[in-house]
Amino acid sequence: MPPADPEIDAYEILGLSIEATDKDIKSTYRKLSLKVHPDRHPNNPEAAAKFHELNQAYEFLLDPVKRSTLDASRKIKLARAERFAAYDSKRRGLQDELEERERAFKKARVQKAQSEQALQEEIERLGEEGRRRRKDKEDALNKTEEESTRRSRPSAPAVVGQPPIGPHDTTVRLKYKLAAHPTLTTATALAAQLAVFGPVDTGAIVISLKANKKQPDKPPKFATALVPFERAGDAYACLCSAGKVDRGLESVEVNWVTEAEPEIIKWLRLQGNTSTSSDEPKNGEAPFSSFPTDPLSDGATSTPLAQPGLDYESVTLMRMRQLERERLEREILEQEAAEE
Repeated sequence: MPPADPEIDAYEILGLSIEATDKDIKSTYRKLSLKVHPDRHPNNPEAAAKFHELNQAYEFLLDPVKRSTLDASRKIKLARAERFAAYDSKRRGLQDELEERERAFKKARVQKAQSEQALQEEIERLGEEGRRRRKDKEDALNKTEEESTRRSRPSAPAVVGQPPIGPHDTTVRLKYKLAAHPTLTTATALAAQLAVFGPVDTGAIVISLKANKKQPDKPPKFATALVPFERAGDAYACLCSAGKVDRGLESVEVNWVTEAEPEIIKWLRLQGNTSTSSDEPKNGEAPFSSFPTDPLSDGATSTPLAQPGLDYESVTLMRMRQLERERLEREILEQEAAEE
């Protein structure tokens, strides 16, 4: 007896649609029953069960009452499935819309943060530019005020008082190779060599012979000497004669012991720049006997002569000016020789 359970979907068992006719049902049943008939498959226990299921579905669909019940059930299921599909589609649409809103919200939040950061940076830039402009304006104003103050102040006197002679203002440092000056290893020999420039304090001369670091057993190659003259002008004359063969200072480096020009020399140089032509010696007259008229002559043996109107500073100044003239003449001659 065929089952009355409408849940058994005879359409699915026979592979038919709900629109199938009785003819379609019978034709399909014959084809399927031949494939699973127990007489054709005696060794297959599932064939009998499958054949029995086909018979139930066949009888179920040929019964109008049962078929109508099954059709109604299928229509209800189909409608429910369509409603669920519509719900799923709507749900998916809502979910997609929600996700799109979330993406738009995040994008707007990022753009807002970027805009706020850009605005803050622009505010800081404008503030920094304003501070820089105020500083430039203040600096320009201060500079103008300083310039006005400087112009309103009385001019400093062109000639200032003579600075005191320091303890090192008459001392020079000599550096030379012992191979070129083998005799200059004692204070006496060095004083005799430099006597051409003026009196030297022989007892205060300091000589340092630099030993060979790589070959300490061999004699030194270089010497350094600190030589104090009695007068700053004599020390300056020695400095200006550095490297001169005719003055006995070939290959000799001469510098101030402090490596800076003494203030007294700077002052005398300034006085020379502001002095008048009345300070110049007359034709044929030596400015002072301690500095020879001929730069090649030995001035150490001469004795200073007292001249009216010439004090020690003026005499020293004139000696320095003469040495400067010699140096300029020498540079001009060397330049002309190089051009030839």
